[in-house]
Amino acid sequence: MTEKTKQELSFLEGPVFGALIRFALPVLGALILQAAYGAVDLLIVGQFGDAASISAVGTGSAFMQMVTFVITSLAMGSTVVIGQHIGEKKPKAAGDTVGTTIILFTSLGILLTILLELFAGNVVSLLQVPAESVEKTIQYIRICSAGIVVIIAYNVISGILRGVGNAKLPFLFVGIACIINIIGDLFCVGILHMDVAGAALATITAQLVSVIMSMYVLRKQTLPISFSRGQCKICSRELKRILNIGIPIALQEAMVQISFLVVNSIINEMGLMQSAGYGVAQKLITFIMLVPSSIMQSVSAFVAQNIGAGKKERAKKGFFTAIIAGCSVGVVIFFGGFFGGAWMSSFFTSDAGVIAQSADYLRGFTPDCILTCILFSSIGYFNGCGKSIPVMIQGITSAFCVRIPVSVFMSRLPQASLALVGLATPITTVYGIFFFIFCFMRLKRN
Repeated sequence: MTEKTKQELSFLEGPVFGALIRFALPVLGALILQAAYGAVDLLIVGQFGDAASISAVGTGSAFMQMVTFVITSLAMGSTVVIGQHIGEKKPKAAGDTVGTTIILFTSLGILLTILLELFAGNVVSLLQVPAESVEKTIQYIRICSAGIVVIIAYNVISGILRGVGNAKLPFLFVGIACIINIIGDLFCVGILHMDVAGAALATITAQLVSVIMSMYVLRKQTLPISFSRGQCKICSRELKRILNIGIPIALQEAMVQISFLVVNSIINEMGLMQSAGYGVAQKLITFIMLVPSSIMQSVSAFVAQNIGAGKKERAKKGFFTAIIAGCSVGVVIFFGGFFGGAWMSSFFTSDAGVIAQSADYLRGFTPDCILTCILFSSIGYFNGCGKSIPVMIQGITSAFCVRIPVSVFMSRLPQASLALVGLATPITTVYGIFFFIFCFMRLKRN
């Protein structure tokens, strides 16, 4: 076994809260920066472009975010399997998982690039993009699709590192990407006036630089796994474990993201201003939801290592600790989003109408800041245990049985507003919480 560096964090001993916080803070920092370089596109386009450009970047980035989230969710299978092997003290098996992951996701990236380049127009048509934004949205998606292999590479590298307990390096890599993207956006959009195309090009360039830097840094690291180039091949045993865990998680995330895209299309039909306002609100929500997202990733890694080491009670303690910590922060975020939505939206655009629509949506959405900390902690626990089927069922049923029907109902009320449509999300989360309460009761009985 290779000697573990100080950058890898063991979850198997010591205070639970301290271990979770030390891991969650770099994860949160990385997520903040990752959201920032996505938000910078909208922020700069909002200052130099019009409502059609804002709508195009908002809708196009929402679709690309869906693709990225599904990839990240599939990569969670690798994170969990690596974490379990670390807990089992099997560095060679962890190396086999890394090699299998590299081949699997490289193939997936090439396939997705071809499909998205060919069918970008069909995607935009399905999203019911306002006529003024159609061509710009297609342009944004096609440019981003050309760099999908780069996006996959970054997320896979981050997933592998988190599996071994290292959250600091992903934080560093995304920080590099954020800085490059800001410079690229200011140059391409602000100076060259490339509008939507410039924003997309800057994003892909930033992630390419980040991946190159991450590969250079990794060559200098000593990780608690045994890995060589000869292991860059499909190991059927590890592939099966990755897919058994990752596919249900990815399907769950895909259904959730598709449901949000359906909500996006519902709002697009309400008008250009509502579409632009929702695009701005979604960028803010990306930041708002970072706390529960970092908690979910931390719980998954924490539980995976402890389950691998046979410490089930410690895994449960980590789960409950995460809920308490997350909800405490969620209360603060709720008040900020509910009462300060207009002020926060003004950072992305000076259009008063777009600001008003964005703030309206946030008023309906923000109760989810508290509720999601409970839901995401539950998802993280089941993912870490390798029991991702309940996660998949919850994601599919909440998306198609709750979020979409409630959004459609709210949008067709006589006094329909974005605040009412926004309420669909916390209502959906309440359903998810009760679903997992039922799952925990069954798990305890069994």
